[in-house]
Amino acid sequence: MSLFTLTIAISVLLFVAVGNYAGRKVKNVDDYFVAGRQAPTLLIVGTLVASLMSTTVFMGEAGFTYAGQLGPYLLLPGITVTGYIYGALFFGTYLRRSEATTVAAFFGERFADRGVQRIAGLTVIVGLGGYLLVVTQGAALLVAELTEFSYIGAIVIAWLSYSAFTLYAGSRGVILSDTLMFLLFTGATLFFVGYLLEEFGGIQTAIQDLTRQTVKPELTSWHGIIGEGTSWPTALDFFIWFLVIDLSWSLVYAISPWQASRHLMAKSEHVVLRASIYTCIIVIFLQMLIYGAGGLINLANPNIEPVETVLIWAATHIVPTFLGALLVAGIVAAALSSASTFLSLVGFSVSRDLMPERNSSSLRFTRIAMGLVSLVVLALSIVVPPNVFWITLFIGTVFASSWGPVGLLSIWNKSITARGARWGMVAGLVGNIIPAGLDYVGFIDLPSYFEPVLLGIIASLVAVWMGSRGQSPSATEQAYRSELHKTPLTDISASETRITLLAPVLLLVYGVSMPWLLLYYYVSPYQAAAGLLHPDGSLNWQYLEPWFALGPALLHLPLGLLAWHVIRDRYMPRQPDE
Repeated sequence: MSLFTLTIAISVLLFVAVGNYAGRKVKNVDDYFVAGRQAPTLLIVGTLVASLMSTTVFMGEAGFTYAGQLGPYLLLPGITVTGYIYGALFFGTYLRRSEATTVAAFFGERFADRGVQRIAGLTVIVGLGGYLLVVTQGAALLVAELTEFSYIGAIVIAWLSYSAFTLYAGSRGVILSDTLMFLLFTGATLFFVGYLLEEFGGIQTAIQDLTRQTVKPELTSWHGIIGEGTSWPTALDFFIWFLVIDLSWSLVYAISPWQASRHLMAKSEHVVLRASIYTCIIVIFLQMLIYGAGGLINLANPNIEPVETVLIWAATHIVPTFLGALLVAGIVAAALSSASTFLSLVGFSVSRDLMPERNSSSLRFTRIAMGLVSLVVLALSIVVPPNVFWITLFIGTVFASSWGPVGLLSIWNKSITARGARWGMVAGLVGNIIPAGLDYVGFIDLPSYFEPVLLGIIASLVAVWMGSRGQSPSATEQAYRSELHKTPLTDISASETRITLLAPVLLLVYGVSMPWLLLYYYVSPYQAAAGLLHPDGSLNWQYLEPWFALGPALLHLPLGLLAWHVIRDRYMPRQPDE
């Protein structure tokens, strides 16, 4: 047995054991669905990060930066992660307040309409079911590539690894194993990137060498490689595409079921807010490590094919075997953590959102429903060839267009009705996947400013407006929304609020420090290697790289101040509670 096989096996067995141990504490449906609503900050942070990180990030996005987009993915500000913060402030805390069992169930209760809940549940089943299939196959391909198992055998191993504890333990098992997986892949990534930087002479030397190399010119510029052979004819096309994609993914982070559902498990609204802000900072940190690693590997080999295997190649060719095995185990853990989250959410939607309510209250029925979903995924994983089209069609942007407008309006708009919500969800879904499918097969060629997700969001907003015209929300809907805007007395606490306010302070520290770090460790060596510095060695502000390095301050300082203001206003007692 190779070291890669042994490391993966030990880590997987550990996760299964921990997940099943957590299952012993599941006594009722509330435990199974939302972990008894008692999860502390660490577990919410762990499950938020782990449910996001998967083979899509460690393979797909690392390959993207390796192929040509290192510069923009490090220099342009992290717009996507802002969704964690405004999502928690303006949706997640209200979702937690509703005490619903699933996000789709929240929509049904908010609009007093079972149809809205079923539509949302179907979106979860189709969207996350497709992504669960992709993640399962991705983990299997990775295991088969690096161990002695066949592809079919690797599929069964991956499927068993996440199904075993998810079926038994539900959300309790998922969030505990997610947190362990998060610690594993974060630690592995840190050691891996540290070794690469030492191997390539440090950050500044590596940036200079990457800028001077000629195989992939413009790799380190703010726009990366553009023009012929890419999807972006000009730098402006790339910038528009980047903004649209990042803004839509920020909505995904704010409201998608695999992120927002974690708020339902939090011990309090303070935990929701702390965890979301900490997650924002941690995800930025992890993304920069992973994207940076993808680009750095060009210094060792600029011709890796397929590009999605760039980190795997480095794990087997550059770093010591044990460190490579640890990284691969971390990537497998990331894939399995996402898979367990998706399986639990799809299973919950089948049992809670689609079936009659009398069945959804049965723990046994819920486990059976999730088991059937798991078996269907196993069969499809074996029969359906691995295909990134599933990701293109069904991943997060579906929820940005289908759930995003309806979700935020359900909290902040008095006029939206159940009919408007139904129409908005369906229009957002159809308005996204149909253009995406036509563009994928080559029937149409959408410009960067007509991304399918943007078309879906516009379609959803128009449908909400049209569907709500001529109607008024029922008294039940109005009363439910009114109750959502009442802060629970248990969360109004000076001592708890002071602890929670530390989170936006850290965000402010990040906003102040990151521009300086980018200017010193990235822009300065980049301009030195590109011959752009002034004769006296100072930065040349005639180019855009220095200006984009200021992005974290422009984006995250106002966001930190907003979070501080809202948290203090909402949770600090009018009179001292001592």
